[in-house]
Amino acid sequence: MSGGPGSLGAWLRASRLASQPSIALPLLLGQLLGARAAGRPLDLGTLAAVHLFGLLDQLFIVYANDVADQETDRRNRTATPFSGGSRVLVEGRLSPRALGAAAFICAAGLVAVSAALAAALPTGSAPLLVPLAVAALLLLWAYSYPPLRLSYRGGGELLQMVGVGAVLPLYGYIAQGGAIARFPFALLAFLLPSHLGCAIATALPDEPSDRESGKRTLPVRVGGERAARCVVVLNGLSLLLAPAGLGAAGLRPGAGLLVAAAAALVVLLARPAPPGSRLLLVRVAAAATATLSLVASTAIALAAG
Repeated sequence: MSGGPGSLGAWLRASRLASQPSIALPLLLGQLLGARAAGRPLDLGTLAAVHLFGLLDQLFIVYANDVADQETDRRNRTATPFSGGSRVLVEGRLSPRALGAAAFICAAGLVAVSAALAAALPTGSAPLLVPLAVAALLLLWAYSYPPLRLSYRGGGELLQMVGVGAVLPLYGYIAQGGAIARFPFALLAFLLPSHLGCAIATALPDEPSDRESGKRTLPVRVGGERAARCVVVLNGLSLLLAPAGLGAAGLRPGAGLLVAAAAALVVLLARPAPPGSRLLLVRVAAAATATLSLVASTAIALAAG
């Protein structure tokens, strides 16, 4: 399905749509919280607009990151479906100019969608959608581009955590009519450690090329095994915070926590897992499962309530 240079297959590969759940689920969680706070069902038109924003955001992230990291990606011999870029620039299937233009169009589109939503919604918090959209763009810029380029200086994982674990739920919440003053921030505190763990885990396969390129991810700084243990500890922290976080949203801990705990255990036990090994794929998939199961189970509980 990869196709030749400039083909549909090349664009689909560059789009990395398998990463969309990590964007869509936090947005859905925020919307369910917002609808509950507003005392009404989800507005389906708003739901569609928010997930259009999410699609544009995800495409902007993967396109812009591919352009920024193309030289590091050329050195990468341990890329996986979770990391190492889409490889379309490395393999010459698309040009940096084309991918950069697509990233710009997606950025403009997500701001336009946010501005339209802010204008259409009657709630007092709705104007915050535009600053949140701009924040999503700035977080990627600070992650990959000068002058900050924090993924190379350390702190890139924290930016990922803030973008996915805070900006997206807040965006969905406000879009569905939630008042920012009533947002259950303890719920974010419960989920953020696991989001940070997932961000660290996705850097594990790229440790050799990141080290060669001077990229200061946590696996580069402390080594893959220590970084994996950090992932487990962070998920354990989320589980410890679950009763308070879920309680802030009027929920009780459920079976979804068991899935996250089991997945975190897999992260710990899947070893030795050097870059390029199958066990490392298992480890990264387990870390993603732990995070997504926490978000998804919370969203399901909200929908059921």
